[in-house]
Amino acid sequence: MKFCTKCVMPNTKPDLHFDENGVCDACRSQESKNQEIDWKAREKEFLELVQQYKTHPDYDCVIGVSGGKDSTYQVLKVLELGLNPLCVVFEPTIPTKIGRQNLDNLNNLGVDLIHIKRNPKVYKTLAKEAFKRTGDNEWQNHLGIFTTVPKMAVNFNIPLIIWGESPQIEYGGPATSKTRNTLDRQWLEEFGGLLGNRISDMIGVDGLTERDLSLYTYASDEDIHRVGVTGLFLGYYFKWDLREVLKKSKENGFSVQDRPVETTYENFENLDCYSNHLHDYLKYVKYGFGRATDNACLDVRLGYISREEAVRLVNKYDGIPPKKAIKKYLEYTGFTQEEFDKIVDSYTNKRIFRRDEKGNFVRDIDGSLVRKDEYIVK
Repeated sequence: MKFCTKCVMPNTKPDLHFDENGVCDACRSQESKNQEIDWKAREKEFLELVQQYKTHPDYDCVIGVSGGKDSTYQVLKVLELGLNPLCVVFEPTIPTKIGRQNLDNLNNLGVDLIHIKRNPKVYKTLAKEAFKRTGDNEWQNHLGIFTTVPKMAVNFNIPLIIWGESPQIEYGGPATSKTRNTLDRQWLEEFGGLLGNRISDMIGVDGLTERDLSLYTYASDEDIHRVGVTGLFLGYYFKWDLREVLKKSKENGFSVQDRPVETTYENFENLDCYSNHLHDYLKYVKYGFGRATDNACLDVRLGYISREEAVRLVNKYDGIPPKKAIKKYLEYTGFTQEEFDKIVDSYTNKRIFRRDEKGNFVRDIDGSLVRKDEYIVK
């Protein structure tokens, strides 16, 4: 296991590559953002491009939102540019009070908002099955976000969708993905985190039919072409900085917690849903890094902290089980603690974490998995 020599991201992150100097391509991408990209030219390109899509009598674009810092910033930026968006939120798995407040705040910025309340029986069936099949408790929610927004664009005949940051530009990925400014069906299937499980694979689970799963099925190519739907990454055209995003969102009513959220040292991440914290923990057990690593790496790349500080933060916060989130998730799904632990252990990386003579994973007194020495962040 290798760690980037500039940030603290390990090479276990899928699709992340390191150069001959041990630097990850996410750090190299940040260097490109700082030194090579002409952001004024990108902004001009965006403004010229969106003019082609201002054909709808009511709305200029569709934006998928959660009420988080990023989607709040997206809405603010779009309004600032003189566009009138139709916002769409796909209901979180286990909504939080502060998440609802932030969604109301986004709505009150002056936009129309469609709140999709998914069929709870179908959704819970997908949630439980996806957790067992992929080790991802949020598989069905991420899929729902990326399918319902294009469906709304088709249904309202709005050709332009504006997404947030480009994940490959911000967090690393194949070089060709950094030059793509669009999110479409191909992007979803390649980079959308489906983990090899398609919605068609869920037909028949507890009697689920193709019709039951319509909401989670991407709009047909025929409909996409008829309306001319194009999904653009805002972060491809405007330089994305999470601290600036947070600052602007807070200045416009976005609320944060008075303490860090579970799984990291920040108080502004994934505030809309308890289940997201479990998702971050599951990433840790699979790949040896979690939300604290994600945050620390971004802070290093953006120049807010040193790599030494990042190492300290990661070793302090990454890997502690999010007990409140797990409790909420067990209440929601009906899984017993024993069933839950068995599924989590089946996805836990045996190369990274210690096991005893019986093959059981070794844990600290707080329930954290114990790493092998060679996998400790340094």
